Amino acid sequence: MIELSYLQQNYEVLANTFAQNPSAFAIGFFAVYVLVTALSLPLATLLTLLAGALFGFLPGMLLVSFASAIGATAAMLIARFVFSRLILQRFGSYLETINQGIEKDGAFYLFALRLTPVAPFFIVNLLMGLTKIHAFTFYWVSQIGMLALSAVYVNAGTQLKTLTSLSGIASPMLLGSLALAGIAPLLLKKMMAWMMAARAKANIYKPWQEARPRSFDRNLIVIGGGAGGLVSAYIAAAVKAKVTLIEAHKMGGDCLNYGCVPSKALIKSAKVAHQMRHASRYGLQNTETALSFKAVMARVHRVIAEIEPHDSIERYTNLGVEVLQGYAKIVNPWTVEVALSNGGKQTLTARSIVIATGASPFVPPLAGIEASGYLTSDTLWDAFAKLDAIPKRITILGGGPIGCELAQALQRLGATVTLIEQGDRLLIREDADVSNFAKAALEADGVRVLTNHTIDLGHPDYDALIVAVGRSARLDGYGLEALGIPVHKTIETNEYLQTIYPNIYAAGDVAGPYQFTHVAAHQAWYAAVNSLFGGFKKFKVDYSVIPSATFIDPEIARVGLSEQDAKAQGVAYEVTKYGIDDLDRAIADSAAEGFVKVLTAPGKDKILGVTIVGSNAAELLAEYVLAMKYGLGLNKILGTIHTYPTFSEANKYAAGEWKRTHQPTRLLAWVKRFHDWRRG
Repeated sequence: MIELSYLQQNYEVLANTFAQNPSAFAIGFFAVYVLVTALSLPLATLLTLLAGALFGFLPGMLLVSFASAIGATAAMLIARFVFSRLILQRFGSYLETINQGIEKDGAFYLFALRLTPVAPFFIVNLLMGLTKIHAFTFYWVSQIGMLALSAVYVNAGTQLKTLTSLSGIASPMLLGSLALAGIAPLLLKKMMAWMMAARAKANIYKPWQEARPRSFDRNLIVIGGGAGGLVSAYIAAAVKAKVTLIEAHKMGGDCLNYGCVPSKALIKSAKVAHQMRHASRYGLQNTETALSFKAVMARVHRVIAEIEPHDSIERYTNLGVEVLQGYAKIVNPWTVEVALSNGGKQTLTARSIVIATGASPFVPPLAGIEASGYLTSDTLWDAFAKLDAIPKRITILGGGPIGCELAQALQRLGATVTLIEQGDRLLIREDADVSNFAKAALEADGVRVLTNHTIDLGHPDYDALIVAVGRSARLDGYGLEALGIPVHKTIETNEYLQTIYPNIYAAGDVAGPYQFTHVAAHQAWYAAVNSLFGGFKKFKVDYSVIPSATFIDPEIARVGLSEQDAKAQGVAYEVTKYGIDDLDRAIADSAAEGFVKVLTAPGKDKILGVTIVGSNAAELLAEYVLAMKYGLGLNKILGTIHTYPTFSEANKYAAGEWKRTHQPTRLLAWVKRFHDWRRG
């Protein structure tokens, strides 16, 4: 390796060669410098010194500046084309966050690194090659950013003969000054962003300054008594804030009264009826029971009533929440007017407001829909409770989770059900193999499934029509328009769940992007904590691990990426699949159908997503949710004892399938030789 002493000893020879043909020597020196930096060879510092010694400060500075920037850009591009595909396959999910920052502030970050010589420049070149920074941006920022330190070394090179070591060239004070200069643009940008945010905040509140109360009645007002609102209010009360919850209709919201609870009660009754009808699967006699639909619906409402106290006014009042029943309207960023259900009005003020108004069934604008007598997932429970017998012919619009669950349950309870889906398959958010499984399960029970199909309401052939094509956020009537809060299907919020007014938050279905009770409760924590303590510390909502389930029989449950998600996002993955028909407990329960499908990073046991189809799928998913949340891979699941015989063993066997295809074959070949040798 060439050292400083070598340059000093051979300086005269190099100087004479330069004197004989200056132009050719300069061109050759420039080319060598570019090559050295492009290949990341550890000679750039000595060549920089030599440039100062041979060419003088200004010519040497110009030569080094352009050669180093060109060579660094070449090194970055080499790293990008040689290593990026391999790195992306292994660390793509980590780099995605970095690339988001580079896309936004890449020039600032690179400039800071160029002026902060903590990491060697060649390391910076290689690492930047793995990002999506534009080559021209990399070049000009490197050209400017490396200028200062290059000047120091070129200047030192003019005194080459008197140098004793490289360590004294750049003093700690000089390096510290350069580092401060590098960080300064980032600090300035942050300060400008803070000032712009403060100005925007002042501007958004400006029309309302005269309405701002000098003091507030409450710390928090929550509008909506569903999952999002209840959890927000509960958290506020738990940390001793004064909080008022306003609900216009029934406490517990959609989930308790129209969604999760009644549908699961109905599904259970339907499953029992189905098992009785097919008792021969269990060695018993098939039984065609005289099913009382009125009794089934009575049980559904009894289940709602039994769970109702969990979400009741009494319970939340005892927890320290003031509960008002009535219609809330936000009249300014701190004031809510309530038209009380028992008459009269009440005006409340609070530092912060959480909007958690939920969603309602979406009814498509089909010709004749208003005269069709349709029901929705909200209205069918009361309507069906009044019937003595189940409608003989039921048509359901919508092949999503709600439509599929209702179709199977009502078919099992004695109706003849037709399920109509406008798209080409059911459950379009799931992979095609999952959609096909769902369709087969419904058709096996007798449901008539029509995909790529629309309904002709002019010629009805049903006794009951249920519209289950999705749900829309409740946005009207709460004062959002007057305040100018942007909405687009849902209320627009930032990563902290704030609207354009930093003290007004949204959570649950009204905020999106998911319409799950558990996500509403998850968001509620962020909305409540940020609204109460955001002046000190705010938390970005974490959507990295969101489980979901469709409760048909067999169940479908998923967390993380599906295959179609991974392809759409360009995420590399491997698939491991374990058939539940091989599981001992599933065989014993005559439920040997379905599969566990795990997506992992190529060559690694890191879990990217899991889909489970089969009995108890929603319960089995919890292990994977925990694993993904805390970064546990399939090896950890494989090494965990699972009770025998249980359905949870399917998770372990799926991990075993992955391990079998990722065996260290070369090592095992040597182990085999070792055992052969041991046998003599």
